[in-house]
Amino acid sequence: MNIGILKEARNDPRVTMVPSVAKKISQHGFNIYLEHGAGVRSNFKDSHYENVFVTSRDEVFKNSSILLSFGLPDDKELKSLTANNTLIGMYGNTNSENLQKSLENCKARVQSLDLIPRSSLAQKMDMLSALSSISGYRAVILAASRIPRYFPMLTTSAGTVKPAKVLVLGAGVAGLQAIATAKRLGAIVEVFDVRPSVKDQVESLGGVFIEVLPETNVEDKTGYAQEQSKSFLDKQFKEVNQHAERVDVIICTAQIRGKKAPTLISKETVSKMRSGSVIVDLAAGTGGNCETTKKDELVLFDGVQIIGYSDLSYDQAEDASTLASNILYEYLKIFTKENRSQQEEEIIIKTSLKK
Repeated sequence: MNIGILKEARNDPRVTMVPSVAKKISQHGFNIYLEHGAGVRSNFKDSHYENVFVTSRDEVFKNSSILLSFGLPDDKELKSLTANNTLIGMYGNTNSENLQKSLENCKARVQSLDLIPRSSLAQKMDMLSALSSISGYRAVILAASRIPRYFPMLTTSAGTVKPAKVLVLGAGVAGLQAIATAKRLGAIVEVFDVRPSVKDQVESLGGVFIEVLPETNVEDKTGYAQEQSKSFLDKQFKEVNQHAERVDVIICTAQIRGKKAPTLISKETVSKMRSGSVIVDLAAGTGGNCETTKKDELVLFDGVQIIGYSDLSYDQAEDASTLASNILYEYLKIFTKENRSQQEEEIIIKTSLKK
């Protein structure tokens, strides 16, 4: 079986297979075709890959039955694929109209690791969590580099500098990493999440949990947040915005799987924040938690910087590529297996975009 590694779009420096993992896969008898320069922006030169055919993009498509990429190829390339081809990557929200339209004329099988189910077997294939952790870390580093103030408290002969106040919205993988990073940098961290069950995790990292008790169950059976009643949403909105007005940095990570992200920060609140403050909205790709967020843009609103870069794993391309490669390796072991267990079969079925 032949596996193709595609070069990502210009704005994505990551690569789906790093040299060390490509070597392991080739030892299982697979032929690997690498698009020329696919790993260069992640610091992996073509010469770093052993036992790999380095060739043009057209040749990768021509020779590969399985194609690996973070993002979908363009519509023309999708149309060129046959039922004998399989695309494996991170292709986004299954409710996306643009995604479904792109796949309409694609005959290939399409597997998206965004949809990995939560189970002990699938844990080592949880691409979303691995990349979200990087994004949470980078969000805080980005905010710290942009606010005109220190993160930690400093006592000097010229006076004492108060520590920065950080509000993290959402205590999933990205949120928890953001809390840990902000605390390591010396900030005071407050955290909001609709799930009371995450309070202990937040406090174990040194964060102060903002508690708004829900009226009904807030988690589905996989642990993801569910939509709540309007009365609860109004109550949480008021509470969150009261805290938001007093902080220097807001890290937005709150999302509902398969739906638009909840709006938690209003324009009025942003206008009341201290000039120079920073909002990093990691939920920008699904609508954003802040009312003034624009996807993939940096907006200046009443002196506050709102950063709508939803996938900051791009900024850590080398580590993101390495983690993604390890995950794809585990997934490929199951995907190419002839006699899969019931649990393994469930993983394959649930990650399919074309049922």
